[in-house]
Formats: sequence, C-alpha cells, structure tokens
Amino acid sequence: MRECRRCPLFSTRKIPLLGSGNIHSKIMFVGEAPGEKEDESGVAFVGPAGKVLDEEMAFLGLNRDNAYLCNVIKCRPPYNRTPSRSEQEACLPFLRWQFLLMRPRMMILLGSVASKAIIDPHFSIMAAHGKIVERKGVLMCPTFHPSAILRDPTKKDVAWRDLATFKETIDKEKLREIRFFVPTP
Repeated sequence: MRECRRCPLFSTRKIPLLGSGNIHSKIMFVGEAPGEKEDESGVAFVGPAGKVLDEEMAFLGLNRDNAYLCNVIKCRPPYNRTPSRSEQEACLPFLRWQFLLMRPRMMILLGSVASKAIIDPHFSIMAAHGKIVERKGVLMCPTFHPSAILRDPTKKDVAWRDLATFKETIDKEKLREIRFFVPTP
C-alpha cells in the first residue's frame, strides 16, 4: 500500500492509512477517508471526530483495543473533500483485503461514503441509517459519520438511537457466541 499509485491521492498524502485497532476483532468500523490529523499521525480517527467515535464505541462496550477502525480511502483527499468514485474504486481492493483478513461479524459504516461503497452505490444515509443490512452473514450497520455530527449537532440524537440498535445486536451476538462456546479440556 505504501507504493500504491492507483489514484492521484498518492501524490499529496503523507502516510497511507490502512487502519488501527484489533485486527482480530469481529467488529470493524469503516469511515470515509483520513483527515489531516490522521494523515500526519498514521492513526485512524484522531482529533475531534475521533473523540466522538471513542464516546460512541464506549457506549457500545468497545474501544480501540477490541475493535478495528479503517476507512474506504487510504490516503487523505486534499482539503478533506469527499473522495471521488474512482478514488474509492482504487482503494476498495485494500478494504476487501482487510475484510478477508479480519472476517468481521459486524461492520459499523460511518457515513454515506462507507455505506455507498459497501452496501449499495445508491444508498441514502438519511433514509436508511440505523437499519441493519445482512450480507453473507455480516451485519452492516450504517450511521452518521462522527464529523457529520460535529458539523450538525442535530444528528447526534439520531446517531445515538442508531447505536442503541447496534448495541442490542452486539449484545445478542455476544450471547450467541457464549452459548456456542465449548471449552477445550
């Protein structure tokens, strides 16, 4: 990935950002693209949006040690603009590789770009946030991106209701895993 030149974003990035957190987790958070702070640090979701995400993760009983954080786009678009469809297509093989490596049971999709890239190019975050989609045994949970909540605080209550739905699902999955766990002698 450090040598990637699939799209023009390679020329302005400082650090390509694969992701951060626990690669063995069954829960993957997928955002849009690295911002300025992420491009400088090489760590996913730092800065104000990262603080919002940390609060959301804590509500879900998660943290950066037991979840994995990544983005659809691995290089920062200039001025934090929305990545073009061709830039997304160039990065999707990396995201697919991450998915195959992790095999998550649940993907929490943060915002429109992640939801469109993973669920459907015509997906509307405004119409379908909080509705869980299952594909091939993977639960996909779209909600607002933390930076959207910072830009429009009226989305905060809606995002927290989405998270409450996801929390119920996470809790059910934990119970299912415990029920089917058979200790080895």
